[in-house]
Amino acid sequence: MDHTHHSSDPAVAELRGGFTSTRFVLVEPSHPGNVGAAARALKTMGFSRLVLVSPRVPNVQNDPEAIAMASGADDVLASVHVVPTLADALTGVHWSVALTARLREYGPPQWTPRAAAAVAHEEAVHGEIALVFGNERVGLSNEDVERCSAIAHIPANPAYSSLNLGQAVQVLAYELRTAYLCDDETTDGAPALRAGAGQAESTGTRAQMAASDEIESMFAHLESALVALEFLDPANPKKLMSRLRRLFARSGLEREEVNIVRGIAKHILLKTKRPD
Repeated sequence: MDHTHHSSDPAVAELRGGFTSTRFVLVEPSHPGNVGAAARALKTMGFSRLVLVSPRVPNVQNDPEAIAMASGADDVLASVHVVPTLADALTGVHWSVALTARLREYGPPQWTPRAAAAVAHEEAVHGEIALVFGNERVGLSNEDVERCSAIAHIPANPAYSSLNLGQAVQVLAYELRTAYLCDDETTDGAPALRAGAGQAESTGTRAQMAASDEIESMFAHLESALVALEFLDPANPKKLMSRLRRLFARSGLEREEVNIVRGIAKHILLKTKRPD
């Protein structure tokens, strides 16, 4: 087993903000070895924040297999944060990307890891971001994916696209490191969706982005209003809320925009005389 360690990179210290404001989230990981491998993948790329959502093995950070696979990244493993739900894992996060193994018809925009890393680099400057990985066997649920701002998909060999969880974490961590350390390089492959945000940044007046929990509250409020209007039939919702999530995910919601949507929902509920 290779234990090569690299000397500290001065650029890492300079861009510590990006490295420290980025968390990697594993949702219901089954195998302790994969948790250890993920910790190792993070540390080799200069990251340290690993969050586990309801891991199958309790106290997995002390499992011998996890410690063995961490292979020296004991500090990252020991400091894992364990939470019961993805909502808890995303508390305080204003932008997140879900890694999905298959293409999805609905949900946020879907990018290559490099394109996602380019946007992650832009977003990490403005606050907490997260990369979300699913369970080894079933991946992420549609509900989990819709909680995230974007989707990344590793374009692996279609004849054999079975990436181990630790390997997937390594790919994304590498792309993020490259993006964080190459400030001046072009963000080839990144979607041209954020021109407005970039313009605001150039004048130093970028608005505060909404956090994950604020966005979820907005969707709950909006859904109540649409039901009250009888625009949304709870018995036959079709894909309405999924499509609305996709629309809002493309725009990158600012806190003020979330408040506007909630204000609209509030007034719809008042006008329709339904309880909020």
